[in-house]
Amino acid sequence: MVVSVRSWVANEGGKHLVLMLWLGANTWLFLKTFLLYSTGQQYHYLYKMLGLGLCISRASASVLNLNCSLVLLPMCRSLLTFVRGTHMVSSRETRRLLDKSKTFHVACGVSICIFSVVHVSAHLANVVNFSVSYSEDFPALNLARYRGEGEDPKLIILTTIPGVTGVLLSNYEIFWYTHNLFIVFYIILMVHMVGGALKYQTNLEGHPPGCLRANQSSTEQQGEELEAGFTGVTWLWVSGPLCLYCAERFYRYIRSSDPVTIVTVIRHPCDVIELRMLKKHFKARPGQNHPFTLTTCPTENKETFGVHLRVVGDWTERFTQLLLPEPRIDLEILPMVQQRRYPKLYVDGPFGSPSEEVFNYDVSVCVAGGIGVTPFACVLHALLELKSFYWFAELLCALHHKLWQENRPDYFNLKLYVSQTDNLQSMSEEKYRPLTSRLRLVGPGGIYCLMRSGRPISISGLCNSARSSGTTFEFNKESFS
Repeated sequence: MVVSVRSWVANEGGKHLVLMLWLGANTWLFLKTFLLYSTGQQYHYLYKMLGLGLCISRASASVLNLNCSLVLLPMCRSLLTFVRGTHMVSSRETRRLLDKSKTFHVACGVSICIFSVVHVSAHLANVVNFSVSYSEDFPALNLARYRGEGEDPKLIILTTIPGVTGVLLSNYEIFWYTHNLFIVFYIILMVHMVGGALKYQTNLEGHPPGCLRANQSSTEQQGEELEAGFTGVTWLWVSGPLCLYCAERFYRYIRSSDPVTIVTVIRHPCDVIELRMLKKHFKARPGQNHPFTLTTCPTENKETFGVHLRVVGDWTERFTQLLLPEPRIDLEILPMVQQRRYPKLYVDGPFGSPSEEVFNYDVSVCVAGGIGVTPFACVLHALLELKSFYWFAELLCALHHKLWQENRPDYFNLKLYVSQTDNLQSMSEEKYRPLTSRLRLVGPGGIYCLMRSGRPISISGLCNSARSSGTTFEFNKESFS
């Protein structure tokens, strides 16, 4: 499959540009800090004691500071939704980069895990070198208070705040995947430098680097001791994004504090539950999502909104049992109708998604599989402006009939494909023919994909390889998480 440069730049160029800038910033910061601690005059004697362990520990710490500040920004989902919704970013290509925020978040998280291990390993080497290379010439710079005789130098790890928090940092991957202790991690990150394990020389005029001769103490050489200083900078990197994220979480807490009113609950085939709800001042646009996908948005005529969720896993099964409990036999015997009582439910969101751009293209091609069709139900609902919502099949039929009556049968073109075989059928025709035939005659188009399997990769490859004259297929993928 030959890749079209124009299509590749439209779909992958921005993402790879941001990736290169991020890698360049990390590399520049690592090298800058490494050279500072290896050649800086204020770190001359400290470098003589610790060697490369000093440079690597501080360089990795700088990379950690950068990524720990950046990793929080993609999680400010309300802020990203506001920026997208108000079109503060006028360029569609720039807005599409916001859809890659999860990928950037994961990249920063992986970088944090890797450099946490590097940082802790380098500090382990520093602790050993502090004891092995102990010198009475500059005790102010030395973390150790003994020469290491009769004691294991590694025990000093547990006698300092940096040592204890370093053990926690090495397990940061556990913290991040659970996402439950990240606040603890950030608190430890900002206070773990308390005590100043790594100090620098402040009296360079009285003790220029190299002034101490072998077998001669500092007091014999200059008549005064070395003076040490320490400055922590982690809080300067982290405090801003952390405050922004805390403000975001507080805003979302206030916004979701009012419970919603459950209007109707409908069980559909294939273990799909439709939930209709009502909430004051709740606004949403087609294509936006709640943690569960919005399939109907509030309108001027109808303030209710709805979600469709598939019953998979313990949480959705338990939630379905609360919404649709099994009828009791003793209640069925009584000739009375009791009002159904729903559990109290709180709703957060809505949040922005790639599907918001579906109306901003001349032509939009929507590809979905399984429960992935639910976001497109909201899009079709906005096209049809129904007063009441039926599930997907009825909605498609009604929309087709409406457009046919208006003499616009080509306005909406629906194609259904069998993406999996059951050993009784096979498909040999060319895949995704509409992507390579008729659409090449029209203007720029947007491709929207909602699937769980590897099918989005093949669709993305087709978009990047499209060579139709004057046509660019911009690929947009919805994340299920």
